[in-house]
Amino acid sequence: MAANTVFGWVIKKRLHQMELFKQYPLEVQEEIRQKLIDEAALTAFGKEHKFKHIHSLEDFRKAIPLRTYEEHFPYIERMIQGEGNVLWPGKTKWFAKSSGTTNSRSKFIPISNENLEEGHYKGGKDLLAIFYNLRENADLFSGKTLIVGGSTKMSEEEENTIGDLSGIIISNLPFWVEMKRVPQREISLMDNWEEKLDAMALNTMNEDVRVLSGVPSWTLLLLRRILELKKANHIHEVWPNLQMYMHGGISFAPYREQFNAILPNGTTDYFETYNASEGFFGIQDQLNSNEMLLMLDYGVYYEFIPLDELENEHPKAIGLEVVELNKIYALVITTNTGLWRYLIGDTIRFTHLYPFRFRIVGRTKQFINLTGEELMVENAEAALRKTCTHMNIHVVEYTVAPFFPNENETAAHEWFIEFENNDFDFDRFCFLLDENLRDENSDYDAKRNTNLNLGFPIIHKGKKDVFYTWLKSRNKLGGQHKIPRLATDRVWLDELIELNK
Repeated sequence: MAANTVFGWVIKKRLHQMELFKQYPLEVQEEIRQKLIDEAALTAFGKEHKFKHIHSLEDFRKAIPLRTYEEHFPYIERMIQGEGNVLWPGKTKWFAKSSGTTNSRSKFIPISNENLEEGHYKGGKDLLAIFYNLRENADLFSGKTLIVGGSTKMSEEEENTIGDLSGIIISNLPFWVEMKRVPQREISLMDNWEEKLDAMALNTMNEDVRVLSGVPSWTLLLLRRILELKKANHIHEVWPNLQMYMHGGISFAPYREQFNAILPNGTTDYFETYNASEGFFGIQDQLNSNEMLLMLDYGVYYEFIPLDELENEHPKAIGLEVVELNKIYALVITTNTGLWRYLIGDTIRFTHLYPFRFRIVGRTKQFINLTGEELMVENAEAALRKTCTHMNIHVVEYTVAPFFPNENETAAHEWFIEFENNDFDFDRFCFLLDENLRDENSDYDAKRNTNLNLGFPIIHKGKKDVFYTWLKSRNKLGGQHKIPRLATDRVWLDELIELNK
C-alpha cells in the first residue's frame, strides 16, 4: 500500500502541466508548432519547404500544403530503406503497419523515439494520473496491468522494424511499466491469435489484474476465454480488484453492454483513449463520460477542416482558436514523427471549448470498423470487382453494414447485393469475395484469421430492382442520390432485407 501511495503522488504531479495547457491552449500549440519546425529544419523535407523561413502560422500554411498518406509515402519509403533526416531528424527505426490505402494493402507510419516518449507513453501515464485524481482510493500499482495487444508480428525491412503499433509499444515499454505488466513479453508478441488467446488467458487468469488495456473486441474474447477456463460467472470472481479498463481503436458502443454483463458490479471504470498509429491525441478525463480531452502537449500540432470544406480542391484548415461546438471537422496533424499537415482520415466533433473536449465521429471516407479491420470502400470495390471478373458475373448495386454479435456470436460484415443474373455458384462467390477482401486489406485479413474476431461475411442476394424500389420508397430516385456503400449502422441494410422478403 505504501508503494501505491508513493506511485499515486508521483504520477499526479503531471496534473499541474495538464492544467497549464487547459488554461493556455493556443500558446501551447503555437510553441509546439514552432518547435517542430525548428527541429526538422535540416531534414530533406525541411529544406525543400524552407523551414528556416517559417516564423508564423501564415508562413507555416503557405510553405506546407495539406497532405495525405499517399503524398507522404515517397518520403516514408526513403526512410524505410534506411535514409536518415528525411521527414524527421535522424534515422527512424520503427514503422507501424496500419490499415490499407487506395494504392496499398497497408500504411507504414513512422514512429520516432520522441513520439513514443512524448505521446504514447506520456498518454498512458497521464491517464493513470487522471484516474488517481478522480478515485481517491485507487490502488493500481499493487497489482498488474494486462495489455491486450493485437496482431504483433514484426518484420525486418532493410534497417528497420515494421509491425503493429501495440507490438512496437510493448517492445519499448519503460521498466516501471514492464515490471507490472502481464502477460510476459513472449506471449504479448505472439502473432497467432488463436494460440495467443489461450496463452494470455492461462498466463493472466491467476494474477491480481487491476488494469485492463486493449481494443474492446479483442479484450472481450480474452475475458470470455478466462471465464470459460476458470468456470466463473463474471470477471470480478477472477480479478476482484479490477478497477480500470482503458479502451480505444474502435467504437465502444456495440460492446458496452457485453462488458457490463461480465463486469456487473459497477466497480470497474471504463476510460476511452484516442491512441492511433500516427500519435496519441485524446484521453477521457472525467468519470462516466463519452468525450475526451484533446492533449495539446504531446508533440502534435492540430488543425481542423470543416467537413463541408473537405471536397473543395483547396480546403481551408483552421486552428483551435476558431473551432465551434458540435460542428464536424476532419482532423489534420503535424507530428514529431515527421507527418506534416497530414489528413489522418478521422472526423471529430467538439463537445466543450476551453478546455477542448471532443468525440470521434467517424472517418472522412466510408468504412466499417467492427474489430479494428477498418475496411474502406476502396477495398470493398476492388475485392468485389476481382470476384465478379473471375466468375464473369455482374453486380447491379450493393451495400454493406456491420453485424453486431450477441454473446455467442461473432462480429461480421453483412452484404446485400443485387446481381444482373442469379444463375451462378453463390457459395463460391461468397468464398472468393472473402478471400479478395483479405488480399486487399491486411487488417481485415488479420481479424478474419480463424474466425475468432471477425466471422465469414453474411451475404444476401437481392431481388431484381430491389435497390430501385428502395430508393423510390425513400423518395431518392434520380439526381445526385447514390446507394450507400459502407455504413456504420444497419438502417439501410435492414430496410433492404425487409423489402426483399
